[in-house]
Amino acid sequence: MRPSQQMRDLGIVQYGAPVLRDPAHPFTLPDERETIDDVVGQLLHVMERIRRAHDFYGKGLGLAAPQIGIGRSAAVVQPPESAPIVLLNPRITDSSEDRDERYEGCLSFFDVRAQVPRPLWITVETMTAVGSTEKVVYERGEARLIAHEIDHLGGLLLMDRMRPGVRPVPVEEYRGTAEATGRPWSYE
Repeated sequence: MRPSQQMRDLGIVQYGAPVLRDPAHPFTLPDERETIDDVVGQLLHVMERIRRAHDFYGKGLGLAAPQIGIGRSAAVVQPPESAPIVLLNPRITDSSEDRDERYEGCLSFFDVRAQVPRPLWITVETMTAVGSTEKVVYERGEARLIAHEIDHLGGLLLMDRMRPGVRPVPVEEYRGTAEATGRPWSYE
């Protein structure tokens, strides 16, 4: 079974679906608390099914609501060995000028991996379920995961972030790279 078919069977919307290109609708907080709880609950449920089916090699896992067919501005990121990070109406307000280019995968077209430049740190403004605003700085691997999911909420896919001339590689080819070692991303 192709990796993309496996993700489709687990409930992940695949590349080509319009919901992946439409900007997600923000929540009105705190008025939509029940809707938020429902959407975040669905994201966590699907992430658990994905974790049981696939090993993410210590690089973490993220899922945005559009990837499960919900056009709302919510995402959950699960960094390796850390608690899940819930993002509601998130936006990047600042980022480092320094960039790092690493392979990324996307559950919505899991047959390929692509080298994507991302900032080494980002500042993210997000809402809490009660309507307050938080700003958090994320670095390195967490910054990469979170930026990828925020892109999904804006209708952007990782190929939109690739440098001109860079093409995705089939997952079978990626498995032969140094980054496919089963170790977390190294930023040393």
